[in-house]
Amino acid sequence: MKHFFTNRIRIVLVTAVLLAVVLTVVTSLTGMQLPQNVVQGVLAPFRSGVAKLADQSRQLYDYIFRYEALLAENEALKAQLASIEDEARDAYAIKQENERLRAALDLVNTNEDYELVDAYIISTSSADWSNTFTVNRGTNVGIEAGMCAITAYGELVGLVSEVGVNYAVVKSVLDSSLEISATIAASGHSGMVQGGYASGLEGLLRMNYLPSSATIRNQDQVVTTGSTVYPRNLVLGHVVDAGFDDTGVAKYALLQPAADVRSLEQVFIVTAYNAG
Repeated sequence: MKHFFTNRIRIVLVTAVLLAVVLTVVTSLTGMQLPQNVVQGVLAPFRSGVAKLADQSRQLYDYIFRYEALLAENEALKAQLASIEDEARDAYAIKQENERLRAALDLVNTNEDYELVDAYIISTSSADWSNTFTVNRGTNVGIEAGMCAITAYGELVGLVSEVGVNYAVVKSVLDSSLEISATIAASGHSGMVQGGYASGLEGLLRMNYLPSSATIRNQDQVVTTGSTVYPRNLVLGHVVDAGFDDTGVAKYALLQPAADVRSLEQVFIVTAYNAG
């Protein structure tokens, strides 16, 4: 738009206008009619300039029209892409939930004494030694304090510490105040597992009080020993390191939690099971 009129067109237009004015003045003063070919010759540049101006105007109109059409098409494609992305996310979420429900069904079929209530995590809280999350189910579906929370794959997530009518607070396995009796599945050696924050190992679990003679290997699976609080053989994590504690008479093991607590969306509360 800035260079719509070129310098050449400006000159032609100005010259043509000046000549037209001169011809008009001369004709008016002398009363003489100029020959037709003279008039046509004088007006020719003006007509050429007007024609070129009209041609550029058409080009500008066509450009603006095409630009608006392309802009509208671009916006339509963006809306279509956003809709496809939303549908893909919804499909992925449904697929993930179906997988969790199938796994939970397998878990119940394997452990027929389990009674489970599914719940979705609605908030999380983590500060120093504490690590908790809140779910959207409570006493209205039979949840009580002291019940454990697991994933659909039989991984221990935590213990219900507070409950309301339609919510429950779960203290996760990463919480340093939670101690869980556990066993190394391969060797049978037992110890106590708690969140590793107190040991400067945030995000890991620490298994304490293992006998000094215990053989501990990386990737050894650690499971719950079983009690009136935790069913037997819930997976706590896998060994990533081990050593002697400060006393030198007992060993400890560091575990990578089996459940990725920070990325969980859904858990299952074990409301009843056979502790015998």
